[in-house]
Amino acid sequence: MNEPTAVFALAPIQRLQRSRARQIHTLLQPDAAQSGTARVGGQAGLEYAVAHHLLEGAEVAARAYDQDTFAWYTRTSAAGPTGLHTPTTVGLRIILAPDLIDLSRSKISETPYVLISPATTSAPQELCELAASAFSVAAEAGFGTLLAGHAAIVVVLRRKQLGDTLDSWTITRLPGTVFADHVDEPAVLARDLVHEAGHNWLNDGLAACGVKISDEMRFFSPWKRTIRSAFGFLHACWAFPLTMIFTARVLDELSDPVRAFMTAYLVQQRDLLAATDGDHARALALLPDDDLRQRLHHVHQTARDL
Repeated sequence: MNEPTAVFALAPIQRLQRSRARQIHTLLQPDAAQSGTARVGGQAGLEYAVAHHLLEGAEVAARAYDQDTFAWYTRTSAAGPTGLHTPTTVGLRIILAPDLIDLSRSKISETPYVLISPATTSAPQELCELAASAFSVAAEAGFGTLLAGHAAIVVVLRRKQLGDTLDSWTITRLPGTVFADHVDEPAVLARDLVHEAGHNWLNDGLAACGVKISDEMRFFSPWKRTIRSAFGFLHACWAFPLTMIFTARVLDELSDPVRAFMTAYLVQQRDLLAATDGDHARALALLPDDDLRQRLHHVHQTARDL
């Protein structure tokens, strides 16, 4: 398991994505699902992400008695509206850049989010190109499989300066969707896509393998400087090491200012990760699935060896 691709190629996740996307499209579009026209071959990650947007949007429209919008959700393609697609190294992606005031808040998420809707438009060309470049950088570093399956919809948020704090997040109810700030630098955006796609991957991996982590044990997270559940702790000990491995692989290709920024990030992460050694082993022991446990251990150890 020397390459990231081998770590991310987990068959149960692929089956989970296909199954759930098919279930949602059967619910929303029973006739199209039966005929097979509601599926897009070879783009399971995209279908999976879009399916959850359509499901959430249809529910919101139904609760609002908005018949026209509900009808739109029940006839939209499994891969989303064709006008939203941006070709990338890892397949068609949907890149959005909504106004921050248009982000929603509701009981489905503690963080703001946006759903694909009839009014949704693709991000401006320069942001689509930035995202496409970020996907290329990540794929060349070995993270194409991760992003293909778990970063299908990218919501680009605020433009910031190199060195600013960058916010990014995912939402459990919208797997495959990533929300992220940017600094107009593909490698930095790629790093954050890897981080958030890692969270999406682990959520899917736990669900696909039928794993529920006991919340009886708690662990100190050096990233949040607080005590977290085993679930949250393992998520951090997976997603941050992924960004470390990615960063180490691309450093030599970066311009001087970006290299300095990413080098400082790597140094910081080394110190934080070192503080998790003993607790990480104890948290991994709570995972009953051997394959999943080995993958998380491998990534943690690979990052510790950098």
